[in-house]
Amino acid sequence: MKCGGFPAAVKDPSPAPRLPLKAMLRTIAGAQFLKKAFIAGLLLSGIASCGAGRSRQPTAAAPYVQTTLASYGSVRPTNTLAGVIAPYQNVAIQSSLTEPADSVNVQEGDRVYRGQVLAQLDIADLQAQLQQDLATAASDRASTSHNVYQGNLNIAQAQDTLRSAESAVHQAQATLERDQTDLRRYQQLYANGYVSQQQLTAQATTVRNDEQAVRSAQASLAGAASAVNANGTSLAQSGLASSSVEQSRATEQVALAQAQQVRVQIAKATIISPIEGVVVNRNINPGEYPGTRQIFTLQQVNPVYAVLRGSSAQVAQISAGAPATIVTSDARRQRAAGRVAGVLNEIAPGSTDFQVKVLLQNPDGRLRPGAVVEGTIAAPQVNGLRVPTTAFTDDNHTSLLVVGSDDTVKTVHVTELASDGATSVVAGLAPESRVVTNGQTSVGDGERVVVR
Repeated sequence: MKCGGFPAAVKDPSPAPRLPLKAMLRTIAGAQFLKKAFIAGLLLSGIASCGAGRSRQPTAAAPYVQTTLASYGSVRPTNTLAGVIAPYQNVAIQSSLTEPADSVNVQEGDRVYRGQVLAQLDIADLQAQLQQDLATAASDRASTSHNVYQGNLNIAQAQDTLRSAESAVHQAQATLERDQTDLRRYQQLYANGYVSQQQLTAQATTVRNDEQAVRSAQASLAGAASAVNANGTSLAQSGLASSSVEQSRATEQVALAQAQQVRVQIAKATIISPIEGVVVNRNINPGEYPGTRQIFTLQQVNPVYAVLRGSSAQVAQISAGAPATIVTSDARRQRAAGRVAGVLNEIAPGSTDFQVKVLLQNPDGRLRPGAVVEGTIAAPQVNGLRVPTTAFTDDNHTSLLVVGSDDTVKTVHVTELASDGATSVVAGLAPESRVVTNGQTSVGDGERVVVR
């Protein structure tokens, strides 16, 4: 029987007994009374049963939520950027010599060390030129020696000539003084009639000749003094002799410099590796002339750079020296630790792409240039109120669920300042707030919860 329904009629399978008419009427009347009483009892029982069922229906229980207290602390946020491995440096080797290659000692892919001979160019012509320059320098050295001796001789001769001229001047002046004295005496004697006019005139002529001799001697003295001044008193002083010696020495130095230049070219004919690295390009064979082309390209692969790319927002908090972890994209997922060497500005003018270079040690060469990697870089530490990153209710990390003192839920709007992936520092939240750790839970504002 259902609640609110009526009982179905029950049929008696046994045959009714035969009775007298009055007895039958009394029996039927009693049966109908019992039937009505039975039906009324069933109705009352069903109604009572339905009422009791409705009063025992259970009410919905408050949901359980996990919470944590927002507390002050620090978070070191990280940025994950994609990039590639790049060599520490590429070295392009060329040769300015016009000599053919005698031998080439390396192949592409070979590892080379610093100072290793990569190729040897022919130096026969350069050796001949060196010998010629050395012979010229020796000849100039001999000329220098000759000029030194000649200069000393010229200086000595000029000084001797000067001394002779000085003596001639003194002698001419003495003769002039003597003849002038005689002329004055002759003039007195002529006045007294002791000498003739002829004698007086002859003595006057002698004095004039002496004066001319003095002037000539003085001119010779001036010429000798000029020669001494021009040649100098020694080779240590400036003068013609000294300049001739210096000129000869300069010519000798030019020849020696030319010889040294040839020696440098001979040294360049031995092409050596300036770095420790790998040969990635060889463009010369024995017998070929280098010309102006690039004959070798080397890459230094220890250390290497991880060149990562990111937007301005991603690199804003990255500074030089920040620690970084690099993971390769191959099956082995190799990890390497390094530090940021620099943050480069926009790659192309007008773009928003920036480069972060991470310096990595690579002694075993397992990091190959060109390999795709992923780098995680730690930014400066940020202090503030910390909450689990899973507590945000939206993808933009702007809302949290907070449980009040009355165990009801309320949505609070916050600003995420930093995150390390597990914990975030936010602003706009009261300290010691009870934050629902799972922001995706199915509870809403004003709903009462049971806090674990």
